[in-house]
Amino acid sequence: MDFSFHRTGVCALVLVVVLVCAAAPAPAPDVQHTANQLAGSILLGSSMDTLRELTDGIGGRVTGTPSYQRAAQWAAAKFRSYGIQNVRLEPFLIPVGWQRGTASGELITPMARSLHVSSLGWAPSTPAGGLQGELVLISDVTAEKLKSEAAELKGKIVFLDTKKIYADGYVKASPLVHASYRVFKEAGALAVIYPDRDMSNVLNAHSIGWHADLAPLPVLELGMEDANLIRRFLQNSRDAVKVKLEAQNTITGPVQVNNVIAEIPGSERPDEWILIGAHLDSWDFGTGAQDNGTGTAAVLETARAIASLGKPPRRSIRFALWGGEEEGILGSYAYTNAHAQELAKCVAVLNTDNGAGHPEGWKVEGRKDLRGAMQPISDSLLQPLGADDLSMEVTYDTDHGPFMLQGIPALDLEVNMDHYREIHHKSSDTFDKVDPLNFKAGTAVVAVTAYAIAQDPTPIAPHIDHAAVAEIIKSSGIEPMLIDAGVWKP
Repeated sequence: MDFSFHRTGVCALVLVVVLVCAAAPAPAPDVQHTANQLAGSILLGSSMDTLRELTDGIGGRVTGTPSYQRAAQWAAAKFRSYGIQNVRLEPFLIPVGWQRGTASGELITPMARSLHVSSLGWAPSTPAGGLQGELVLISDVTAEKLKSEAAELKGKIVFLDTKKIYADGYVKASPLVHASYRVFKEAGALAVIYPDRDMSNVLNAHSIGWHADLAPLPVLELGMEDANLIRRFLQNSRDAVKVKLEAQNTITGPVQVNNVIAEIPGSERPDEWILIGAHLDSWDFGTGAQDNGTGTAAVLETARAIASLGKPPRRSIRFALWGGEEEGILGSYAYTNAHAQELAKCVAVLNTDNGAGHPEGWKVEGRKDLRGAMQPISDSLLQPLGADDLSMEVTYDTDHGPFMLQGIPALDLEVNMDHYREIHHKSSDTFDKVDPLNFKAGTAVVAVTAYAIAQDPTPIAPHIDHAAVAEIIKSSGIEPMLIDAGVWKP
């Protein structure tokens, strides 16, 4: 990433303490004043120390593992240290506990070569000592095609040609890929190889599906250059291509995972609330700094800054650190189910999970009414940070999603992501990649926006009904993915 501190960026960060803009109607003077306080507290605060405690002190935090549980206890203690009285761990259950072990791979024929491999998350182990077999190239995972090729899979190792399978996009192909693993198992395949997408055989940690269920058979990801070599052999060689694979993971039964929830009661309307959230879990190749240590630290720092004001805003503010996001947005989805009777009083949800690039504004998830309502806040309080964009992009890739499907006004922090994929889910996602100025500016955007919404006498926007939500997700093209995930019924 480019960490040079340009003069214009520094000036914008200094201007946040002023927070004055005449281009749009400004919030009330008391909100302007408090926004100044919050921004100054955050820019001069200790959020980098908090982030370092989490990433260097606890490290990668795979959902359900001991390191995740330590992180949840640590986060609860942090909230309490800010003087917040209502702090609790809210449990939900995942069907299978999983922890990564060792993995190895070898190309046997037509040449001998070691391979860069690792298990996909929630994939089972191979037999002790590994397994060996001939590869079969699968480029079409539609049910009809797999049925016609089932006889060729017995005793083989499937090599997924992800370049072709995902040629029409992730949303369209992912349900087919998820379903294919069971077909491969039933046909007698031994394992699946899933080629990765990054140069230099760098591996990206990810899971096999949406629900923290165990895959039917071992699935190992393979570095891009190794995969390209094998693909050429499969396409051009007359000889069989054989490999040996081994992966040893720790698999348990159902595991309780805790979301971490804290609340500052509102001064006038405590029964109405907004929620500020980020996911606490991470993958384990790196230490989960950008994804999502920065989001976690931003929520904690926002809680600290608002608690230090002395007087809370009109509405209550809940702070949530979710588990299970990486396995399918499980913690926040469980929360919407557990708190279904309270959601009518939820005024808005703010989420941060796109790393700590320079903040650009908020995604309003396809809602024109929410964009219009946010415009005065954006123009007056966020513009000095260069964060006044209001994007209409619709996503279900992080923890705002379950609330969006309930019709609740949902905001997802929009940041510059030019370099995010360079470290996302990789061993390079570590503390040293975080630009402190961008990180603190993004946290200031979260805190200022949250306070303005919580303090406003009028709700930022109404809840919308199922039909209106359906129109948004259909027009965005994500409905098939949501149906496959089991979170949406048309």
